[in-house]
Amino acid sequence: MALFEKKFCDICGEKIGMLGNRKLEDGNMCKNCAGLLSPFTSDRRRTTLAEIQQHLAYREANKPEVANFNATRQIGNKTMVLLDEDKGKFIVTSSGRWRAENPDVIAFSQVTGCMTEIRESKSEIKTTDKEGKSISYTPPRYKIEYDFYVKITVNSPFFNEIEFKLNSSKVDQRGSVQFREFETQALEIKEALTQVRQEARANVVATNAPKTAQICPNCGATTIPDANSRCEYCGGAM
Repeated sequence: MALFEKKFCDICGEKIGMLGNRKLEDGNMCKNCAGLLSPFTSDRRRTTLAEIQQHLAYREANKPEVANFNATRQIGNKTMVLLDEDKGKFIVTSSGRWRAENPDVIAFSQVTGCMTEIRESKSEIKTTDKEGKSISYTPPRYKIEYDFYVKITVNSPFFNEIEFKLNSSKVDQRGSVQFREFETQALEIKEALTQVRQEARANVVATNAPKTAQICPNCGATTIPDANSRCEYCGGAM
């Protein structure tokens, strides 16, 4: 009887329908609540109820980040990496209505690495004999197709990598226009995120570097410039 016992979501309290349970380490979650999680989260079954609640709080706080996100650069056509270079943040989305999807807004400084991979799949092409049976060619013939993947590793308490495929359908000819297009997109994403990560971290280092005393060119006082690089005595630009 326990097999058919009704379950309730430990997040929202609603009854969980048949085949709708999403098992947690110490509880149950309905599919509606599961749909609110980041698409990049993984290992849900080993996640506790408390951790899920923290995750959902983060997802709620992400909504105003999305509302304020202004894409200044787009890389990709199917799955896209959108960069807000003014705010130092980016999102990964495959939706044309991405604001409604609440995509994770990630700071450039959170990026720890970016890798690209072209995955090759190989399937044998066969013919039929006089009896209609499927047989191999001599020598065997193969159909080779390609998929283009990007993996971004990030420093986040809720997920540590974002992996996605750039192409929606397989590319069947190496070196074709389509092949070169997706290869270029993958490399452009890698170069862009590597560059902005380096710039963001350099800014953090510069901000945290100890300030040294300087002579103000305006009043001649020896002073340490304030946060706006102005003299503490006369207010002049340093």
